[in-house]
Amino acid sequence: MTIAASRAKAGKEILVTFAYFATFHDQARPALRIAPDELARVRDIVAATPGLRRGLVFTPEATRDPYAGAHDGPSPQLAFELYFDRIDQLESALAHNGHLQALALPQTLPSLAGIEVTQQAMLARPFPVPDPVFHTAPGGLPCTYLVQYMGAAEDLNAWNDYYLRHHPPVMARFPGIREIEVCTRLDWCGFLPWRRVDHMQRNKVVFDSAAALTAALNSPVREEMRADFRQFPPFSGGNAHFAMATEEVRLP
Repeated sequence: MTIAASRAKAGKEILVTFAYFATFHDQARPALRIAPDELARVRDIVAATPGLRRGLVFTPEATRDPYAGAHDGPSPQLAFELYFDRIDQLESALAHNGHLQALALPQTLPSLAGIEVTQQAMLARPFPVPDPVFHTAPGGLPCTYLVQYMGAAEDLNAWNDYYLRHHPPVMARFPGIREIEVCTRLDWCGFLPWRRVDHMQRNKVVFDSAAALTAALNSPVREEMRADFRQFPPFSGGNAHFAMATEEVRLP
């Protein structure tokens, strides 16, 4: 059954969904980029995925964050986030003979051959923002700040509870913010030949452009975010932040 429900603003229902992340990241070759024809191939494969609700493809962008960024290294060369209403739809796409196996074929992404690829399925929790309408310039792409917490909390239940109740309301005060999402862990079956990771949490904030993201990160709200960060229950492993141009795949 669909996990539905959830949070609402102005009478609009926001659905909680299952999200699959794959990240292609070679920090030793920060200038490496996916070939345009291969990026088009990724879009086509993603668009044809049975049961897909939404597909996002991320490519590197740059921003200036007074508290993060430099120590995180360059952004991944490619990432995608694929949403499904049901876990069985996600797992079917990742099965031994699933549709998304096409992404792992050698001929699909030769320009990224040998790059480290990691994957994880999670529960995606969206949160309301004051104005979700994008005003991205013609020919431009929105910009997402992808954040991941790689380690472990002393008490994950308490950590998630604090984060979900306290941090998104602060995020929503960023000027020009269009989307907020927090993803938490789950058990999942999948057989793409990439390394599985078990990050305790991922989250993202989305803006009209890289310039809008940079402006938000250098606004007074970033100080509020930092102050709230210092109140988090104890955890280890740190976090990482990556600015990514964001393309929504057009589904048939």
